Order: sequence, then C-alpha cells, then structure tokens
Amino acid sequence: MATTADEASTVEVSVNAGVGLGTIDEAAFGVNHALWDSHMNDPEVTGLLGEAGVGVMRYPGGSYGDIYHWKDHTAPGGYVAPHTTFDEFMSSVRTSGSQPMIIANYGTGTPQEAADWVRYANVTRSYGAKYWEIGNEIYGNGHYGSGWEADEHPDKSPREYARNVLSYAEAMKAVDPTIKIGAVLTTPGDWPDGIVGAGDSADWNHTVLSTVAGAIDFAIVHSYPGGANADEALDRTARLPGQLREVRRQIDRYAGQRSSKIGIALTEVNSNVQMNSRPNGLFAADTYMTALENGVFNVDWWNVHNGPTKVETVDGDTDFNDFGLLSSGGCVDDVCQPAVNTPFHPYFGIKSLTKLGRPGDTMVASSTDSDQVSAHAVHRADGTVSVMLINKDPLNSHTADISYAGYTPTAQAPVMHRYGRGDTDVTRVAATAGRDPVLPPYSITTITVAPHAAAASVGAPGSPKTTAVGSSTATVSWAAPANGKAVRYEGV
Repeated sequence: MATTADEASTVEVSVNAGVGLGTIDEAAFGVNHALWDSHMNDPEVTGLLGEAGVGVMRYPGGSYGDIYHWKDHTAPGGYVAPHTTFDEFMSSVRTSGSQPMIIANYGTGTPQEAADWVRYANVTRSYGAKYWEIGNEIYGNGHYGSGWEADEHPDKSPREYARNVLSYAEAMKAVDPTIKIGAVLTTPGDWPDGIVGAGDSADWNHTVLSTVAGAIDFAIVHSYPGGANADEALDRTARLPGQLREVRRQIDRYAGQRSSKIGIALTEVNSNVQMNSRPNGLFAADTYMTALENGVFNVDWWNVHNGPTKVETVDGDTDFNDFGLLSSGGCVDDVCQPAVNTPFHPYFGIKSLTKLGRPGDTMVASSTDSDQVSAHAVHRADGTVSVMLINKDPLNSHTADISYAGYTPTAQAPVMHRYGRGDTDVTRVAATAGRDPVLPPYSITTITVAPHAAAASVGAPGSPKTTAVGSSTATVSWAAPANGKAVRYEGV
C-alpha cells in the first residue's frame, strides 16, 4: 500500500558544492535524427527540442551513417525520407541554436568522401560542423559473428578499422584542422567487449586505441542496458560510472599525457525496453546526468522519431516500445499512437534537465542514503545551486532532507519544479521555506536555492566614506541608520 505524503519516509540528501565534477559542456544534451524520419525538420520538432535544451543533433542516423552518401543523398539498402538532406538538417540545427554530430561513412565510403563532406560543410557552407564520428557501430560488421553494420572492407578486423581511422582523420583535418574526430569503441561489459577475434591479438578497444590514441579527439560508446522492464533498466544506470571509468582507463593507457585531450561521447543511449514509459523518462534524466558526472561531454538519445513495435500498459499509460522521444503517429494492429510529434515521457525527462543546469554550469557531488532516490546537483553560474531528485519508487513518496557542504542557502523558500504523475509538462510547484520537499512516486523534482547573503555588521550600515586621509591617519564614517547616530572612526 502506498504511503501518503505525510507518512512518507525521509531520504537524507547530501550536496557538496566544494567538490566539482566538471562543467556541463555546450554539447552535453543531444539527440539522434535519422534519414527515414520525414518529420525530422518539422518546425514543431525544432521548437520542442529547443525547449528541452538540446544542443547537439546527430546525423544521419545510427547504422545509416555507414550506408549514406551525402553528395547524392542516397542510402542504398535503406529508406531516405523527403526533406532530410544535409542542408535541410543543418537549417534545423541552426534554427535551434544547436550543433551537429556527424557520422562519416566508414562502411561503404572513403576518406576522400568524408573529406569532401567536411569541405562542403565548413568551407563551402560555413556550417562550422565540429564533431565527426568515423562510422557507427563498426564492431557489428560480422567480425565477431553478429553483423548488422554495413562494412565493405575485405578485412573487418579492429586493426583495419584503426588503420582507416588514421586515413580518415588525416584527410578530413587537411581540410579543416579544427574539427574533432571520434573513433568507435565497445562499451565495457557489453558485447563484444573482451572478445578476441580470429587473427587478432587483442579485443576491439585495445586494438583500436593502441593505434589511434595519438590522432583522435574523442572516443564513442553506446548504451542500451535493457532488462525485463524499464525499472530494471533504470537500476542498471548504476553500472554506467564503472563502464565509463574503464573507458577512461583504456584511453589513459594508450594516450598517456595526451589522454586529457580525448573526450568520451555517449552518442546513443536508450533503455531498450518500455521506451515510452514514465520510468524510462526517469531513466533519461538519470542517465544523462550520471554520464556527464563521470566524464562524458556529450549524450545523444536514440532517437527523435522511430515507430511503435508492440503495445503494453506501464504505470497506467500505453507504451508502444518506440525508441522515439516524439510520436510518429504509427499503429500496432488497431492501437495507434497519439498525434505526430506528441512528446513521450523521456522527452520530459530530458526537458527536466533545463531546470537543473545548462552549459557552463558546474556539476557538484551529491548522494542519498536510499537506492530508491537518485540525486544530481549543479552549482549554476548565477550562484544558485539546483538539486535534482529522482524518486524511482512506483508506490511511495519520500521527503528529502537536504544538507549542503561548501554552500549556505538562503532561508527563503526554494524554487521547485517537478515532472510526475498527472503532470503534462515540467511544472513549477509551490515550495515552503524550512519544509522538506516531498518526492511523489515515479517523479523528477528539482529544487533550486539561492546563496545566503550575510547581514551587514552592527554599527557599520551601508558603504563607508573615507575622509581626512593623511600620511598616518584617516577618518572613516557611515551614514546614520534610520533611527540612530552616524558612526565615525578615526584611526592612526
């Protein structure tokens, strides 16, 4: 039986503003677009993504990156929807004020084709496209047995991929040396991590990094934790810090002193189960911040539109098991999605992050004493501190007793935003000074506090005025308070 708010158990939340976890990058909050999506460039979509704080749009869409030829806008073997050309995509990117993450075609392309794309994007069109991935999930080319990624190279080994990354990087940076080149890695603990293929001396990551660590600017990993349901996927977010630490350890091993120059980008993420559900909305917010706090500079949700696959009910809502943030308007048998571009719960999970922090703000340490409540905290550029509390409990409310180290909040009521059951958007809710906030079941609550302003010293109101300054003396005086005498001090 669910407890009421008055009976809610208390969760101890600790925020240490003195322990920084890095600055939120301008590329932090991203999404994936795909060539099959005819609604990719709808003005409504651009507006929704802008409202959600999206700063990066990845193109042309996962595995389509390895079959797409940008010059004639074709993807042999795949479907290319109308109005999805690179220029049309970049128009939406510019309108939204974001930037692109572009997949250069490794599987069926060439270094020259990629270099020509850089020239068109950044020299001919002056788009300033900064981030370029060399292929998508190339380890899925069949070398380890399972194959879904197009790769026409006769040699499909990690050794050959690494050799070609050097060729791509050289050709592309000859056109624009300011671009950033990313190489594909496997996610530690996920297939095919640790597998040594036929004819190889090491697994994918060690083989690739041993060759490219001196040439790349970022490493690429993907995460689809899966599980029996979205709740289990949400729990598996706890694996992510360890996985990312291992990626960094591998980069350190092969890049040495150059390691700090190599970033990590999580360019595809989704739970891969019950994907339109409320718990997957919690997963989105929790995963973005967990990744960013653990050294990732960019996280891209897979994806904006996709399509329904099966229908079930999760927490009273119809779930279509659709990877998309927004509805495609499709149907499974006689059950149809809401109107095209209607946001699903993960969209609001990402939008909630706009109430926590923005690029340029500093993430700081936070924790709770409950495995049912996750905490993330940001010291914002305006001096305020925001704390996001994600209640993963589907049944019970919890109150949050928040303590701050390295920061003294004002005694005034905080600003509080929430996305929970019954909410149709991320909504500001009433908060009371001195009262612990209540975290409803399956909710995201963000509390923002301002810094305490120290009161003026007694006997020294306002700003002092210095007069009669001599070689060894001065007179300092303050204006009289409303009901008192002026204060005067003469010192030697």
